[in-house]
Amino acid sequence: MKISYNWLKDYINPNLNAEDAGKLLTDTGLEVESIEQYQTIKGNLEGVVIGHVVTCEKHPGADRLSKTTVDIGSESNLEIVCGAPNVAAGQKVAVATVGTKLYFADGKELVIKTGNIRGEKSEGMLCAEDELGLGASHDGIIVLPEDAPVGTPLNKYWGDKIYADEVFEIGLTPNRVDAASHLGVARDMVAKLNIESNGAFKITKPSVDAFTAPTIEGSISVNVTDNALAPRYTGLEVKGVKVGPSPAWLENRIKAIGLRPINNVVDITNYVLHETGQPLHAFDAAKIDQNVILVKTVAAGTTFTTLDGKERNLNGTELMICNANNPMCIAGVMGGAESGVSESTVDIFIESAYFDPVSVRKTAKLHGLKTDSSFRFERGADPNMAIYALKRAALLITEICGGTIASSITDIYPEPIGNRKLVVNMDRVYSLIGKELGIDTVKHILNALEIDIMGEAGMGLPYLSPV
Repeated sequence: MKISYNWLKDYINPNLNAEDAGKLLTDTGLEVESIEQYQTIKGNLEGVVIGHVVTCEKHPGADRLSKTTVDIGSESNLEIVCGAPNVAAGQKVAVATVGTKLYFADGKELVIKTGNIRGEKSEGMLCAEDELGLGASHDGIIVLPEDAPVGTPLNKYWGDKIYADEVFEIGLTPNRVDAASHLGVARDMVAKLNIESNGAFKITKPSVDAFTAPTIEGSISVNVTDNALAPRYTGLEVKGVKVGPSPAWLENRIKAIGLRPINNVVDITNYVLHETGQPLHAFDAAKIDQNVILVKTVAAGTTFTTLDGKERNLNGTELMICNANNPMCIAGVMGGAESGVSESTVDIFIESAYFDPVSVRKTAKLHGLKTDSSFRFERGADPNMAIYALKRAALLITEICGGTIASSITDIYPEPIGNRKLVVNMDRVYSLIGKELGIDTVKHILNALEIDIMGEAGMGLPYLSPV
């Protein structure tokens, strides 16, 4: 499982470098197997700054070269020889300073050194698009807007366009689905940090207080025919969305953990899944025949084409999300090729559900499918995270994609699943870990993990777990 350190720091900033943060997570039982560097541009444009071409004149020894002086905010201007036909005095340009390592678009690499070009000193390089790894163009140097601030590192000036991250590869054991998300990992990190910091660290969980929905029911009805396979099914409608590419920050986040951006709606559902651990699915409302969603099994032998383009023969045990006429999704595993969100989508129905872990595991194995959703459902996702994740996704969609929340929340939850009640025996705790922590430390850790202590009785510590 991949966890972005930048993303993790949205919820808690431990003021640790990635290596030390990785050791801390490993100490909590979330073993960090590796830390990968992720960069949208190789090298992250380190050493490339914004410069102002103060003078530009013909090179005395070469017709196709120019001799320039460039202000990069240092004590003295740089002398740089440039071969670009479009260089001119007054421009704001990208300057690779001495010592910078460039990674060209064609795979070549270059370390910038002070040189002598046809008898003239050159103390850097004015860069074209391909020389920064930004594209294939070599027609001329990049000319920046007139208000670009001299001396500013280019990666800071371009913000989300140039993105670097450190990504933890965590070997998550099957019993730790509670940590199969950035918020889950942050929770463990807080518990560890607070042992030595007197509770100084807290998780900043994204608020959904701004969520509002009309009190009227939506145009799409939901009928769950098998509550054993779908103990909880929630959803709502959002109308008038504009589907397109995601903003750079969202694309960067999901690309860093190995996902491919699809479109803004789908990217948001993936983002919320990896934030909260709650899988979501967005349907194109226009593809929901007769405005009805049926959560049921279908006849053995029914064929269904999944998002990966493969036609699959169903054996009748799989829980399916259907419209009035056809299946639209293998519940908890993978959506269908025909009902997903596309550029022509205007109205959507967002699903946030809890599906039976055994059913999902058997279905995923039967069809040879392993997805981010099935990974979490088959290990037992938190049924009481469904509404929070639904609201979070709806708010992000209306913010990024436009549109309005057009229905109240549908929440079919006939037999609510309560939090587990356990009794902790301190002697057993000490025996397992080989050390007496003390009851105050144990209570501190449980509180940090958002586990409510209901009371104490002798050496036993009854508590209420949210997982």
